[in-house]
Amino acid sequence: MGIVVENLTKNYGFQKAIDDISFQVNTGEILGFLGPNGAGKTTTMKIITCFMSPTNGDVKVNGLSVRTNSEEVKKTIGYLPENNPLYYEMPVIEYLEFTAALQGVSKNKISDKVGEMILVCGLNEEKHKNIGQLSKGFRQRVGLAQAMIHDPEILILDEPTSGLDPNQIIEIRKLIRHIGTQKTVILSTHILPEVEATCDRILIINKGKIVADGTSETLRKQSSNNELLRISITEANNKDEVFSCLQRIESILLVDPIKDHDFTFHIQSKIGTSSRKDLFRLCVDNNWILNEMTPIETKLEDIFRELTTN
Repeated sequence: MGIVVENLTKNYGFQKAIDDISFQVNTGEILGFLGPNGAGKTTTMKIITCFMSPTNGDVKVNGLSVRTNSEEVKKTIGYLPENNPLYYEMPVIEYLEFTAALQGVSKNKISDKVGEMILVCGLNEEKHKNIGQLSKGFRQRVGLAQAMIHDPEILILDEPTSGLDPNQIIEIRKLIRHIGTQKTVILSTHILPEVEATCDRILIINKGKIVADGTSETLRKQSSNNELLRISITEANNKDEVFSCLQRIESILLVDPIKDHDFTFHIQSKIGTSSRKDLFRLCVDNNWILNEMTPIETKLEDIFRELTTN
């Protein structure tokens, strides 16, 4: 079951929280939905989950419009909002039975569904405790369990690892990857390494508009207009001479000596060109040995910063 967002706009008075955005999430795909605070992520997710109506445009879930078929759409979606709404005084089992009934799970299946969610979300040892007695990590697991209790085909997760420690983040990440093999998932987070480790595709929104859409590898390639290399040379006698020779290479835009590393440089090639062959030829002509020539990958953090700051 897929999601199609078509020319979606949401206005708050004169301010546009979302400005005519369109994208698609395919069945069985985990989409990382990124953006700075106030970019429009939560507003978009609230419209997809029918908690809010759009000003213009539409969202279709398996062909059903959120405008005209909101009740049917809700049945197909599990939603974990950023502020996980739990009843802390209720035991885990009772809470899941309660949410299963709210989601329309038939009475004769509630017990089985609760048992399944306890197993899938790793809650067996905590199932008789009150939710208020659980750690933040286990409360997030309870939130995921309530989102999945009615076996939705789509999961919308807003900051699912917010406030968790590194071990808890790894556990929730594994759980989301497991869930994503069977369901369509939209995951919003500010933890960029989590996106790379968890998501199949990344969509970045800024000031209500989509500014990037693709895999992390695709976004890196699109961002890296200039080839970046780290090179290390031996069998040369004078670092200044090497530096001068590198600067004279036509395909090189910038040469940056690395401090405290003799004959090691960062090389930035001119846009759309590669300086690798020229570097190799320079070393051969001067009887230098090229010990290292390593591409420097653009980090997702750098791409995010580039796309979301003025």
